[in-house]
Amino acid sequence: MSDTPYQRLGGEMGIRRLVGRFYELMDELPEAYVARKIHPQDLGPAREKLVMFLSGWLGGPQLYVEKFGHPMLRRRHLPYPIGPQERNEWLMCMRLAMEETIADPELRGQIYGAMTPLAQHMVNQGEAAGCHQAQLAGQ
Repeated sequence: MSDTPYQRLGGEMGIRRLVGRFYELMDELPEAYVARKIHPQDLGPAREKLVMFLSGWLGGPQLYVEKFGHPMLRRRHLPYPIGPQERNEWLMCMRLAMEETIADPELRGQIYGAMTPLAQHMVNQGEAAGCHQAQLAGQ
């Protein structure tokens, strides 16, 4: 299939549904408390940035790059303490949001499979951060 994940998701509206539900879950679920507390109280700017990033990352318009330049995700996330628990809670909210907003199980699996190593790349605290550094040193 030549359609991009962006197109298969329903374009910008599909991404907005996913991101909207993701941040609702982050606010609603007590199991997401640790990940939620590293975000600002007002999730509006984070929501917009994630929509813009996912647009380009999923094969649509490069909205984030056009406005902010290269994502440099790890560097942009270094000021926030992200350990295995924050990563797992973030991924849990994203997985649940995808289950609720993406009907196609193949597309869900494809996107989640690509997001998991991306989330791991953001870890900068704890044992997982050390593993990341060791992996980089071994390359």
